[in-house]
Amino acid sequence: MRVIAGSARSVPLLSREGLETRPTTDRVKEAIFNIIQFEIEGRQVLDLFGGSGQMAIEALSRGAAGAVIVDRSQDSISVIRKNLEKTRLADRAQVLCADGLEYLERTKNRFDLIFLDPPYRENLLENALKRISEIDILKSGGIIVCERPSDKALPDDYAAFRRVRDYRYGKTGVSVFRAESLS
Repeated sequence: MRVIAGSARSVPLLSREGLETRPTTDRVKEAIFNIIQFEIEGRQVLDLFGGSGQMAIEALSRGAAGAVIVDRSQDSISVIRKNLEKTRLADRAQVLCADGLEYLERTKNRFDLIFLDPPYRENLLENALKRISEIDILKSGGIIVCERPSDKALPDDYAAFRRVRDYRYGKTGVSVFRAESLS
C-alpha cells in the first residue's frame, strides 16, 4: 500500500495487522482517484472510517486543503498518525478517535468530499449515508465515495444527494453520490 500521486507519491503506508481492517487495494484507490481527480484540490475531506487513513492521505497528497480522519480503534489512530508523519501531511489533518456515526451526530464541520469504507459486516454504510442525508455536512456539489461489497445494493437517492455512478472492481463495489449544486 502506497500513496499513488502528488506530494507524497510512492511513500509506503502502514496498515493494521490482522483481519479487523480491509485496506483499499491500490487498484481500487487509483480508480477512485481517477474518477474524482478534478474534485480534490483545495477541498475539505472527511474519511469517516479511516483505517490506515490512506484515502484522506491520498487526497491531501493531491492537494486537498484539509482532512478529518475518524476511526474508533486506537490502533488505527496510531497507524493513521504514523502515516501522516511519514507523508509529511500531518499539519493539514485532524485525527479523531471516535465512532463514525457518533462523530456525525456532533460535528459542525462541512465537507466537499467524504470517503465511506466501513466494515462490510455491519450496516454502518447505510446508516452513515442516511445520517449524512439528514444533516448539513456535505457542501453543495460535494461528493461521497462509498466502498462496499459488489453485491450490496444501495438506494439511488437521499434527501441531500443522489447516486451518480457505480463501479465494480472484482468483489469491491464503488458508489459515487453527489449533492445537488445550488448554482
